[in-house]
Amino acid sequence: MLTLGVNIDHIATIRQARRTTEPDPIAGAVLAELGGADGITAHLREDRRHMQDRDLYILRKTVATHLNLEMAATDEMVAIALDLKPDYVTLVPERREEVTTEGGLDVAGQQERMNAIVDQLQSADIPVSMFIDADNAQIDASKQSGAKFIELHTGQYAEAKGEIDRAKELAILDQGCQYARSLGLRVNAGHGLTYLNVYPVACIDGMEELNIGHTIIARAAMVGLERAVRDMKLAMRGQL
Repeated sequence: MLTLGVNIDHIATIRQARRTTEPDPIAGAVLAELGGADGITAHLREDRRHMQDRDLYILRKTVATHLNLEMAATDEMVAIALDLKPDYVTLVPERREEVTTEGGLDVAGQQERMNAIVDQLQSADIPVSMFIDADNAQIDASKQSGAKFIELHTGQYAEAKGEIDRAKELAILDQGCQYARSLGLRVNAGHGLTYLNVYPVACIDGMEELNIGHTIIARAAMVGLERAVRDMKLAMRGQL
């Protein structure tokens, strides 16, 4: 059954706008789980623009579902992950000047390093997912790295203008999912998904989890986080 991972970074973004103590992403994670979240996702960026180290360590102790740590493939982040021991890690590309993650990780272009990082983490019983575009070369490289999962970057689908372009991007995601599964990889997806565009992605055969953040937190500002999560679960089933 397809599951929902709720990314709580944007709760921390609101807090960090004033460098204060509220809203607390820890409380947000609790409410998200009460609303039906199947997992909690948090991205600890190198510049600490939203989530802080303190947040991750408290989440590790309080999340009742599973904790997915998104992080750059750096020595600092690997050390934190090895200490934190999240339920799994998703390796993502990261540039200081970007507002949000702009594309998939180039696993194929840094194969040796990716292999070493995956080995470090998975030797410590931390499964690794690669956040990549639905490109066969990147899927092959992810498989070669030893990663257990991939997460398909859905940004191009989310940003597509018009039904024809959207259908084309959806087909690329579907093909990528099927190819990855044929190699024995497990498949998640995320980035830019909203209540209006999530259902077609949710219908892709073999998809395991969708990681969604901004649109849920945006709706939560109006209707509350528990309801916003419940609404997303409905949208994923085509019932909203």
